[in-house]
Amino acid sequence: MSSSSASFVKVIKTILGKEQSEGVGARVIRTIGGSVSYHDPFLLLDEFKVAKPAGFPNHPHRGFETVTYMMDGAFEHKDNRGGGGVIHAGDIQWMTAGSGLIHSETPVGLNVNTGMQLWVNLKAKDKMVPPKYQDLKAENIPKKQIDEHTSIAVIGGKSQYADIESPLELRTKVLYFDVKITKSGHTFKELIPKGYQGFVYVIKGSGVLTQDGNKFENAKEKAALLFSETTEDQLFEFKSTSDFVQMVIIAGEPMHEPMSRYGPFVMNTREEIEQAFEDYHDGKFM
Repeated sequence: MSSSSASFVKVIKTILGKEQSEGVGARVIRTIGGSVSYHDPFLLLDEFKVAKPAGFPNHPHRGFETVTYMMDGAFEHKDNRGGGGVIHAGDIQWMTAGSGLIHSETPVGLNVNTGMQLWVNLKAKDKMVPPKYQDLKAENIPKKQIDEHTSIAVIGGKSQYADIESPLELRTKVLYFDVKITKSGHTFKELIPKGYQGFVYVIKGSGVLTQDGNKFENAKEKAALLFSETTEDQLFEFKSTSDFVQMVIIAGEPMHEPMSRYGPFVMNTREEIEQAFEDYHDGKFM
């Protein structure tokens, strides 16, 4: 893949994260899933902050995947099919809800627990696959020190510039990178494959995202900058404007399928949503 034929990613919208209540006593900063309900194939992005007794007690899911990335503390996941586990700071859990399960997500210990949760849609043909958990411990996430001031962790997919790839097996093709920059004015580059669209979410710090025509888009802390798919590779170029930046870059192949969504269920038609509620209430998520 060559950057010579790539244009810069084109920012189509900036979403400033809004803090809100979620679960039982939990607080989240929501970008996707709020004012922008869907950026195909992404359904939601929350940065969460939870301490006991707050948490996310038993609730159902069907038709999509949840991706939990811990930054501080630890979370325990349990489901009614015997899946789950504890993830600590730096660990990732990729859960395919598929045909349906009921699970809980609760803090471990008394500290404040922080992390990110991403919801990824599933194609119509994959909506009813058996549920599956994938855990990836921090020490097994591929990482690379790109230069003196830049490091990358590849949670999903492959980084073209760092040439490292996640071992996770994904139904929906997704790139998920955690990038840290430790110097103001320093630049990070990555190639986004043609046909992918996504966003960058700035966890800490700030920067500018290069646009075509010598233009720049401000990337503020707790903001998601959305970019759309193109017919050519896209060059992601971010220049830090603070002494420390942590951001996640997430992109995937849009599905271009009908989508019907209600609460914890994401299907293709309203009838399928109604069937999901019926199955849940009839105890068929076992």
